Amino acid sequence: MTGSDYTVGDYLAARLAEAGVNHVFGVPGDYTLALLDHVIASSSLRWVGCTNELNAGYACDGYARIRGIGALMTTFGVGELSAVNAVAGSYAEHVPVVHIVGSPASGTQAAHRIVHHSLGDGVFTHFLEMHQPITCARAALTPDNAVSEIDRVLTTVRGEHLPGYILLPADVAGAPARPPGAALPVPSGATDRVSLDGFVAAARRLIESAAGVQDVRVLGGLLVHRLGAIAELEALLRAGPLVHATSLWGKSLVDESDPWFAGVYVGAASDEEARRAVEDAPVLILAGVQFTDLNSGFFTQQITRTRTIEIGGASSSVGAALFGPIALPAALAALIPLIEEMARRAPGSAGSPRARPGVPRDPREGASQEPPDGAPLTQTSLWDTVAAFLRPHNVVLADQGCSFYGAATHRLPGDVIFIGQPLWASIGYTLPALLGACLARPASRGVLLIGDGAAQMTVQELSTVVREGIAPLVVVVDNDGYTVERAIHGPDQPYNDIARWDWTSALSTFAPGHACLSARVGSVAELRAALAEAESRPQRPAIIQAVVPRLDVPPLLAALARAAASANARRSGANG
Repeated sequence: MTGSDYTVGDYLAARLAEAGVNHVFGVPGDYTLALLDHVIASSSLRWVGCTNELNAGYACDGYARIRGIGALMTTFGVGELSAVNAVAGSYAEHVPVVHIVGSPASGTQAAHRIVHHSLGDGVFTHFLEMHQPITCARAALTPDNAVSEIDRVLTTVRGEHLPGYILLPADVAGAPARPPGAALPVPSGATDRVSLDGFVAAARRLIESAAGVQDVRVLGGLLVHRLGAIAELEALLRAGPLVHATSLWGKSLVDESDPWFAGVYVGAASDEEARRAVEDAPVLILAGVQFTDLNSGFFTQQITRTRTIEIGGASSSVGAALFGPIALPAALAALIPLIEEMARRAPGSAGSPRARPGVPRDPREGASQEPPDGAPLTQTSLWDTVAAFLRPHNVVLADQGCSFYGAATHRLPGDVIFIGQPLWASIGYTLPALLGACLARPASRGVLLIGDGAAQMTVQELSTVVREGIAPLVVVVDNDGYTVERAIHGPDQPYNDIARWDWTSALSTFAPGHACLSARVGSVAELRAALAEAESRPQRPAIIQAVVPRLDVPPLLAALARAAASANARRSGANG
C-alpha cells in the first residue's frame, strides 16, 4: 500500500510488526474502531480481543516477557483506565509494552466538547498525564507528528524496557502517511570504554584475590532477562565451575538442572545451600539483581560489599567503586575472559566433572521425598507433586501467594520459563498472562498455578484462552479464601473469605462445546492421576481443583508472611 492509500494506522501497524509484535491485545471501543480496521488489514498482526481491558493488559505483559515487546489497544478514558493496573505492573517489572489509546477526533478535542468517556470538562489530556509515572515515553499524535512520534515511543520502549503510551485521535488513524523509509533504530545500552576498562581492572583484582575459581559465585537477577543478557550470563557460567543462584525475581533465568546451581536466594528465608553459596562467597558477582521486600526475605540479605562485583542496568561497581555508563550485557561479557583465565590456571578444577559436594547432579536428587499416594494434599505435597510433573519447554505461570512461593523453591527442568509477578504482586495476573505467554511461545504447553481467590479476579479470560486454540493445564489451589492474607493477619476474619466455586465446571462454563478435562482432587494419588491424564491428552485444556487445608501455607510464604506482618505493624518512624 503506497501513496494516498497509506495511513497513520498502517504506519503504526507496520512499525509494531517490525518491533516484534505479532498479536495486539485489547477491547474495542468506538474511538478505536477505525484504527482496528488497520490492525485487521495487516498481514503481520493478529487482533486478540479480551474480556476486559485489565485482562488484556495482563495478557500483553505475559506476551511481552517472552517476545520482548507487546501491544495493548484500548479506548479513551474508561478503557485505558481499566488497564492502568496492568500497565503499572509492566512498569514495575520492566516489561516493554506499548499502550495505544483511541481518543475522540481532533476537532472534537479542539472544540473542548463534552463527550462520553471523558470527565466532562472538555480537557482531553487528563489520562495521558496519569500515565506519566508508569511509562517511559508518551505521545499525542497529530497528522504532522504521527510518524516521528510513533518511532520515538517504540524506540524508547525497546531501549528502556518499559511501557510507552500513544494517544491516537480517531480521525488521525486515517490521515495520510508515508511508509517507513528506514528501520527503527536498534537499541543498545551506552558503554563508555574508559569506564569499562576501569571496571575490568578492578574486577580482575577482586577475582584474583580468591583462592580459586570455585570461590567466585554468581547471583543472577531479573534485569539479565529484561536487558537481553541471558547469552552473556550463560557464557560466564560456562567459563568456569561457578556456583550460582538466582533471586526469586530471576527464577528460570538459568538452567536449574545444572549441578552448579545452588537454588533460589531469598535472604534469611533461603534454603541453606543457596544462602551459603551467596552470603559466604569470597567473591560474589551480582548480575542484574534488584532486592525488594519479598525477594530478599524482607531485606535480610547479608552481602558484603567489599567482596562484591555488582552489575546493574547502566552501571557496575566493584566494592565501593562505581563505573558507568556500562550496559549490563557489556559488563557481563567483560568478566568472561577473567573467569576463563582463572579456570585455565587451575586445570584440575576446570577439567573436573560438573559436580560438587552438596549439589546433586540430577535436579530430582536432593529434592523433597515424593509423597506417598495415600497422603492428603497439603501445600508441601501439592508442590512436590506438581514440580515432579513439570516437563522441559513448559511455560509455568505462578500467581502471587501460595502458588508462587510454593512452586518457586522447586528446581525446574531445563528450558522451562517461569513467570510470576513478585514486585507488583497483583493477584489474578497470571491467568490472562497465560494467554499472552502461550501465544508468544505456541510450541510450549502453558501450566497455570493459581489460588482460588486470585482466579476469581480474572477467570473469564479462560474463554479467550480456549477460543485461541490454547490447551493449558490449570491447577487451582482451593484453600477457601485469601490464604496469604490469612497468614499475614486475620486468619478467621471475614474479609479474607471468598465464595466457594466449583472449579471443575469452569471450562465448560467459559468454553462450552470444547472437549476439556477437569478433576477435583484431595489426595496425592488423585492429583497424580489427574496430572497424568492431562499429560496424556495435551491437545485438551485441563483444570484441576486441588483442595488443601484452609490455613496451610508453603514454608517460604510462612516466613515472608511473618516478616510482612512485622513490617506492617511497625510504628511510624520506626526502623525500616
